Amino acid sequence: MNHGEDMQLAFVKDEHIELLEKFELPEAQAQFTALPEELMNVSEGQYRIVILVNQEPVGFFLLHTTNRVCEYTTNPKAMLLTALSVDYKQQGKGYAKQAMLELETFVTSTFENIDEVVLAVNHKNLPAQNLYQSVGFKDTGRRKVGKIGEQLILDLTIE
Repeated sequence: MNHGEDMQLAFVKDEHIELLEKFELPEAQAQFTALPEELMNVSEGQYRIVILVNQEPVGFFLLHTTNRVCEYTTNPKAMLLTALSVDYKQQGKGYAKQAMLELETFVTSTFENIDEVVLAVNHKNLPAQNLYQSVGFKDTGRRKVGKIGEQLILDLTIE
Protein backbone atom coordinates (compact mmCIF):
# COMPACT_ATOMS: atom_id res chain seq x y z
CA MET A 1 0.00 0.00 0.00
CA ASN A 2 1.12 3.50 -0.75
CA HIS A 3 1.40 6.18 1.87
CA GLY A 4 -1.76 8.23 2.09
CA GLU A 5 -4.09 5.47 0.99
CA ASP A 6 -7.05 4.85 3.26
CA MET A 7 -8.10 1.21 3.44
CA GLN A 8 -11.15 -0.12 5.16
CA LEU A 9 -13.32 -3.21 5.24
CA ALA A 10 -17.06 -2.62 4.93
CA PHE A 11 -20.27 -4.41 4.12
CA VAL A 12 -21.08 -4.24 0.42
CA LYS A 13 -23.54 -1.44 -0.37
CA ASP A 14 -25.51 -0.78 -3.54
CA GLU A 15 -23.03 1.84 -4.71
CA HIS A 16 -20.22 -0.77 -4.68
CA ILE A 17 -22.00 -3.28 -6.91
CA GLU A 18 -21.26 -1.74 -10.31
CA LEU A 19 -17.50 -1.69 -9.74
CA LEU A 20 -17.47 -5.11 -8.06
CA GLU A 21 -19.19 -6.61 -11.10
CA LYS A 22 -16.32 -5.33 -13.28
CA PHE A 23 -13.63 -7.20 -11.34
CA GLU A 24 -11.38 -9.37 -13.48
CA LEU A 25 -9.03 -12.20 -12.61
CA PRO A 26 -6.65 -14.18 -14.80
CA GLU A 27 -7.65 -17.82 -15.27
CA ALA A 28 -4.78 -18.98 -13.04
CA GLN A 29 -6.44 -17.16 -10.13
CA ALA A 30 -10.08 -17.51 -11.14
CA GLN A 31 -9.92 -21.29 -10.74
CA PHE A 32 -9.33 -20.83 -7.00
CA THR A 33 -12.02 -18.28 -6.15
CA ALA A 34 -15.29 -16.70 -7.26
CA LEU A 35 -15.68 -13.23 -8.68
CA PRO A 36 -17.89 -10.83 -6.73
CA GLU A 37 -20.48 -10.79 -9.53
CA GLU A 38 -21.10 -14.50 -8.86
CA LEU A 39 -21.87 -13.75 -5.22
CA MET A 40 -24.35 -10.90 -5.36
CA ASN A 41 -27.20 -13.02 -4.01
CA VAL A 42 -26.36 -14.26 -0.56
CA SER A 43 -28.39 -16.11 2.04
CA GLU A 44 -28.89 -15.37 5.70
CA GLY A 45 -25.62 -15.81 7.58
CA GLN A 46 -23.51 -14.76 4.59
CA TYR A 47 -21.91 -11.33 4.66
CA ARG A 48 -20.43 -9.66 1.56
CA ILE A 49 -17.37 -7.64 2.54
CA VAL A 50 -15.71 -5.09 0.27
CA ILE A 51 -12.09 -3.95 0.56
CA LEU A 52 -12.12 -0.21 -0.03
CA VAL A 53 -9.11 1.97 -0.78
CA ASN A 54 -9.94 5.66 -0.77
CA GLN A 55 -13.62 4.60 -0.90
CA GLU A 56 -13.10 2.60 -4.13
CA PRO A 57 -13.71 -1.18 -4.14
CA VAL A 58 -10.46 -3.06 -4.84
CA GLY A 59 -11.27 -6.41 -3.26
CA PHE A 60 -14.01 -8.63 -1.93
CA PHE A 61 -14.69 -11.65 0.27
CA LEU A 62 -17.53 -13.47 1.99
CA LEU A 63 -17.87 -14.23 5.69
CA HIS A 64 -20.24 -17.02 6.70
CA THR A 65 -21.95 -17.95 9.94
CA THR A 66 -24.01 -20.61 8.15
CA ASN A 67 -23.98 -24.37 8.75
CA ARG A 68 -21.19 -24.55 6.17
CA VAL A 69 -18.77 -23.45 8.92
CA CYS A 70 -19.22 -26.90 10.51
CA GLU A 71 -17.44 -28.46 7.53
CA TYR A 72 -14.24 -26.70 8.62
CA THR A 73 -14.28 -26.53 12.43
CA THR A 74 -16.19 -27.75 15.46
CA ASN A 75 -15.97 -24.30 17.05
CA PRO A 76 -19.49 -22.82 17.35
CA LYS A 77 -17.98 -19.31 17.56
CA ALA A 78 -16.14 -19.53 14.23
CA MET A 79 -16.78 -17.81 10.90
CA LEU A 80 -15.77 -19.06 7.46
CA LEU A 81 -14.00 -16.78 4.99
CA THR A 82 -14.41 -17.56 1.28
CA ALA A 83 -14.01 -15.98 -2.14
CA LEU A 84 -11.25 -13.49 -1.36
CA SER A 85 -10.25 -11.67 -4.51
CA VAL A 86 -8.55 -8.43 -5.49
CA ASP A 87 -9.38 -6.94 -8.87
CA TYR A 88 -6.57 -7.78 -11.29
CA LYS A 89 -5.91 -4.10 -12.02
CA GLN A 90 -5.31 -3.54 -8.29
CA GLN A 91 -3.08 -6.53 -7.57
CA GLY A 92 0.51 -6.32 -6.36
CA LYS A 93 -0.17 -3.34 -4.10
CA GLY A 94 -0.54 -5.23 -0.82
CA TYR A 95 -4.29 -4.75 -0.55
CA ALA A 96 -5.15 -8.40 0.18
CA LYS A 97 -2.52 -8.58 2.92
CA GLN A 98 -3.62 -5.29 4.46
CA ALA A 99 -7.25 -6.44 4.38
CA MET A 100 -6.38 -9.69 6.12
CA LEU A 101 -4.39 -7.75 8.73
CA GLU A 102 -7.54 -5.68 9.38
CA LEU A 103 -9.78 -8.75 9.51
CA GLU A 104 -9.48 -9.40 13.25
CA THR A 105 -10.39 -5.80 14.14
CA PHE A 106 -13.29 -5.82 11.68
CA VAL A 107 -14.67 -9.11 13.01
CA THR A 108 -14.39 -8.13 16.68
CA SER A 109 -16.04 -4.75 16.07
CA THR A 110 -18.83 -6.18 13.89
CA PHE A 111 -19.69 -9.68 15.11
CA GLU A 112 -20.18 -10.56 18.76
CA ASN A 113 -18.79 -13.79 20.19
CA ILE A 114 -16.66 -14.75 17.16
CA ASP A 115 -13.25 -16.07 18.23
CA GLU A 116 -12.00 -17.83 15.09
CA VAL A 117 -12.00 -17.35 11.31
CA VAL A 118 -11.43 -20.47 9.22
CA LEU A 119 -10.82 -20.87 5.51
CA ALA A 120 -9.84 -23.48 2.96
CA VAL A 121 -7.05 -22.84 0.47
CA ASN A 122 -6.10 -25.10 -2.41
CA HIS A 123 -2.81 -26.93 -1.91
CA LYS A 124 -1.63 -25.63 -5.30
CA ASN A 125 -2.45 -21.99 -4.49
CA LEU A 126 0.87 -21.10 -2.90
CA PRO A 127 0.48 -17.30 -3.19
CA ALA A 128 -2.75 -17.49 -1.15
CA GLN A 129 -1.22 -19.88 1.41
CA ASN A 130 1.73 -17.51 1.87
CA LEU A 131 -0.58 -14.52 2.21
CA TYR A 132 -2.79 -16.13 4.86
CA GLN A 133 0.13 -17.51 6.85
CA SER A 134 1.94 -14.15 6.74
CA VAL A 135 -0.99 -12.49 8.54
CA GLY A 136 -1.35 -15.11 11.26
CA PHE A 137 -3.50 -17.92 9.86
CA LYS A 138 -2.22 -21.32 11.00
CA ASP A 139 -2.47 -24.65 9.20
CA THR A 140 -4.81 -26.79 11.31
CA GLY A 141 -3.52 -30.00 9.72
CA ARG A 142 -7.07 -30.76 8.57
CA ARG A 143 -7.71 -31.29 4.86
CA LYS A 144 -10.82 -31.15 2.69
CA VAL A 145 -11.28 -32.19 -0.92
CA GLY A 146 -12.55 -29.30 -3.00
CA LYS A 147 -13.67 -28.93 -6.60
CA ILE A 148 -10.08 -28.85 -7.86
CA GLY A 149 -8.19 -30.93 -5.34
CA GLU A 150 -7.01 -30.98 -1.79
CA GLN A 151 -7.54 -27.93 0.39
CA LEU A 152 -5.68 -26.95 3.53
CA ILE A 153 -7.86 -25.74 6.39
CA LEU A 154 -6.34 -22.65 8.02
CA ASP A 155 -7.58 -20.75 11.05
CA LEU A 156 -7.03 -17.40 12.69
CA THR A 157 -7.69 -17.01 16.40
CA ILE A 158 -9.59 -13.81 17.20
CA GLU A 159 -8.73 -12.39 20.60
